[in-house]
Amino acid sequence: MFSLFSGLDFTVGLSLFLALAFVLAFEFINGFHDTANAVATVIYTKAMPAHLAVGASGIFNFFGVLLGGLSVAYAIVHLLPVELLLNAASAQGMVMVFSLLAAAIFWNFGTWYLGLPASSSHTLIGSILGVGLANAIMTGIPLSHGINWKKAIDVMLSLVVSPTLGFLIAALLLLLLKRFRADSRMHKTPEERQTIDGKKHPPFWTRLVLIASAMGVSFAHGSNDGQKGVGLVMLVLIGIVPGKFVLDMDSTSYEILRTHDAAAHMQQFYERNGERLGQYLALGKVPNHTLPKAFKCNPEMTIPAITELTTTLDPHTVKTYDALDTETRRKVRRLLLCLDDTAKKVGTLPGITSAERKDLDKLRKDLTATTEYAPTWVIFAIALALGIGTMIGWRRVVLTVGEKIGQKGMTYAQGACAQITASCAIGLANILGLPVSTTHVLSSGVAGTMVANRSGLQGGTVKNILIAWALTMPAAMVLAGAFFWIGTIFTR
Repeated sequence: MFSLFSGLDFTVGLSLFLALAFVLAFEFINGFHDTANAVATVIYTKAMPAHLAVGASGIFNFFGVLLGGLSVAYAIVHLLPVELLLNAASAQGMVMVFSLLAAAIFWNFGTWYLGLPASSSHTLIGSILGVGLANAIMTGIPLSHGINWKKAIDVMLSLVVSPTLGFLIAALLLLLLKRFRADSRMHKTPEERQTIDGKKHPPFWTRLVLIASAMGVSFAHGSNDGQKGVGLVMLVLIGIVPGKFVLDMDSTSYEILRTHDAAAHMQQFYERNGERLGQYLALGKVPNHTLPKAFKCNPEMTIPAITELTTTLDPHTVKTYDALDTETRRKVRRLLLCLDDTAKKVGTLPGITSAERKDLDKLRKDLTATTEYAPTWVIFAIALALGIGTMIGWRRVVLTVGEKIGQKGMTYAQGACAQITASCAIGLANILGLPVSTTHVLSSGVAGTMVANRSGLQGGTVKNILIAWALTMPAAMVLAGAFFWIGTIFTR
């Protein structure tokens, strides 16, 4: 990791250090902000002592990041328009990264200080969208092209739908438990069990379920939210030290060959479907070797871009990316991003069948295999920051989730239902590559069990949570957009 700084001048090295510190600070705050939700029910129901709960949660968060993959990481990164990603290795790219991180940290810390279970996912995504829209306004790009709207809509739908499902599913689980285990001690609050049975801990099996589901939420949180931090670190590294990170320098000759062949097969796909795609891709109208120097992601330049890429990655001469100089590596990354972006757009055109869309998706996966990656030390650093953050600052949000959502105390069954729902929902989102909010899934699950238990909701707390839910994304967009605008002015 420390070899990153070798050969860098002081200004670049300082920028790199500060940018990495910002990302790790975001993940650290995310740890004690979001993971308080994961341990809230297990602490409040006396299933585990607080110090053991947060320690175990930190460990499960740590391993969640290590084993979570990268699908969510690059789902977040690709919310940005491809034009901004192409310029990541520039002053504008660094302003972009610092702006969205500053906005996310500011809002996360503020809502934590107020004890509000606001969403780090909403905050980060709002910041990314704010930067994209600000860039569009400042450069005269149509707002429709300012961000990846399709990906943004998918992400926002997941952030809206997941709390609703959390509310309904947790409520249904509790109703089923009340129907089939109505006389069980799991339906007592800790205070009721203390008064009636003289015991403060939940029954053995209920306690086991509470602990297992809390650790499941922690693991799922680490694998989902940790990936967002990994994506941010990769933006930083590509922006400041592009020569080392625009491509995976550890790629094998076979992986590079797969990238080369994916581009060649993509060209064959386009040419086979020339009748439908000819006008969109200007097939036969633009010579194969006329790629301009000021290259942009124009679908009409697709065939020249493929020709340039396959020539550059000639398998007879390029066995490793070390064979390419820094500028050529940056060119290869730009070509790969543009070809991937065009393939995504082609997949949405009328007349493209589901089988053809699957073929394109497979080609895109091979095409981006050496650009959508993360070094082991990056994943480990994010895992460590999130895990340590989990063990600090959890009390404020635990009190809100445990006592201030419902008018009555939380029963053991309510805590278990909310946690099981949250862990399953977040785990499914990881498989689908969608970022969701641990905070809102769990909080809505608790609220659902309160309604199902006829405990009633505390209007003030629910109102504050809903306000935070509604304001987080637009507030983060405004903050990040303002920071980006100011930063761009000062770096011109």
